Amino acid sequence: MAVRYLETGSTDPCYNLALEQYILENRREGEWLLLWQNANTVVIGLNQNTAEEINAAFVEEHGITVVRRMTGGGAVYHDLGNLNYSFICDVGNAEDLSIRRFTEPVCRALAAMGVCAQTSGRNDILVDGKKVSGVAQRIVKGRILHHGTLLFHSDPAMIAGALQADPSKFRSKSAKSVRARVGNLSDYLPEGIGLQQFWERLLKELTPEGPEQETLSDAEYAEIRELAESKYRSWEWTYGRSPDYDCRKRERFPGGTLEIRMKVHAGRIEDIVFYGDFMATAPQTELTEALRGVRPEREALRKVFSRFEIPALFGGIREEEILELLVGSK
Repeated sequence: MAVRYLETGSTDPCYNLALEQYILENRREGEWLLLWQNANTVVIGLNQNTAEEINAAFVEEHGITVVRRMTGGGAVYHDLGNLNYSFICDVGNAEDLSIRRFTEPVCRALAAMGVCAQTSGRNDILVDGKKVSGVAQRIVKGRILHHGTLLFHSDPAMIAGALQADPSKFRSKSAKSVRARVGNLSDYLPEGIGLQQFWERLLKELTPEGPEQETLSDAEYAEIRELAESKYRSWEWTYGRSPDYDCRKRERFPGGTLEIRMKVHAGRIEDIVFYGDFMATAPQTELTEALRGVRPEREALRKVFSRFEIPALFGGIREEEILELLVGSK
């Protein structure tokens, strides 16, 4: 049976994840392969605390999209130097189900291109001890989605910067990402193979009988766009769904030392306290009350701070310094 092949035709991560979910839930027969790319994006695992996984200041500065996927596992960074693949098919015998069922065909495809790859115990694909692919999967009504990344020539500085949050600042029961040394497949492939050629070779190797090109109807694409907007582009899905967590951050500024302790519930501040040796002339009670129920995001916090005389509350510590400590990586 030929593998049914579909391209998303988009680099919008919210749309791509919505299309993937739509195929999983609505195409109940046959084996499907999707190859797709996202523009600069951090993709958070289903059971992760978003704030705990990203460097919010770096993400904001570089215009990186943050979105939660429907599968477990750790946070990953996508850019146009990364190619993503999705297998969707029947689960079959659940007792025999393993990650290797899907990673081994990818490893064989890479081997056919001259790259010696292997699956690691952490469900990654490694080349020369470096992670070139991270995978995750989910089962829905007897159908399984297995998807993974393939780092072709992604920017290591962007990967490190976007995923540089300090977990020691947070306490939660979320699933934590395990960082590994990453590598790019372009460093191991024969010279002259660009991403487009790699894409074509991968498709050929994964569909030995030739792919059966699929399209969807206009009505189906409209449903996918609606799902992208209502779910994947929503703050509630990506941030509000995060497990509750406690956060403690401390920094020395020219105007004094500031320590922030914050409790977050359902993605909103439940309680917050400021400590330090700064020269305040007024109590912070009204400010901390006003911050309860607010999303811990820069612009939402800035709106609250704009209603108060910051020098009276924090002495020589500036508003931007407070915001950076609250939402940045310090």
